[in-house]
Amino acid sequence: MLIRHLLKIALIGFVSFNSLSASAEATIGKPAPAFSGAAADGSTVNLSALKGKTVVLEWTNHDCPYVKKHYESGNIPSLQKEATAKGIVWLQVITSAPGSQGNVDGKTAIQINAYNNAKPTNTLLDADGKIGKAYEAQTTPHIFIINPQGVLVYKGGIDSIASTNKNDISRAENYVKAAFSDLAAGKPVAKSSTKPYGCSVKYSS
Repeated sequence: MLIRHLLKIALIGFVSFNSLSASAEATIGKPAPAFSGAAADGSTVNLSALKGKTVVLEWTNHDCPYVKKHYESGNIPSLQKEATAKGIVWLQVITSAPGSQGNVDGKTAIQINAYNNAKPTNTLLDADGKIGKAYEAQTTPHIFIINPQGVLVYKGGIDSIASTNKNDISRAENYVKAAFSDLAAGKPVAKSSTKPYGCSVKYSS
């Protein structure tokens, strides 16, 4: 009886642990993983405080040629301005570990955005990789969109052509714009999960 009782407890614990793990995954149609992170401007950003707003997470690395393509062309800054003008919260996320390509402090991140004419709502400094790992961010750029109910509705690439060539931007299908259009129309995002492309996220481990 004792052994059976202990096995039952262990099984309940295993199921509970797996349930918690599953709820923390970045899964389309499920609540987006919660996070609280330090921002470049010295504030702290909590996802829970943004409930009621559409939130974009954009993994970035200013030294990555794929990121440079979209910033130097004005593609991502244009998307940021269009989104924030509509009340969407656009958060860059820098997950590069200390000593790795793309790692910067808050002041430098703000200076880079000024140089690029970028207009995110804020920039999260995720050098320990906690937010990146929660979302399983793979590349820079890698885009995630969370609806006002806190549900993940898009994850993947910014567009359909995986290259560093700026001339490809006009020929590519812009998945982020398409997702915004679907959300504005009150429809599910048609292409909710696409393949991201770019430089690998420079995790600490």
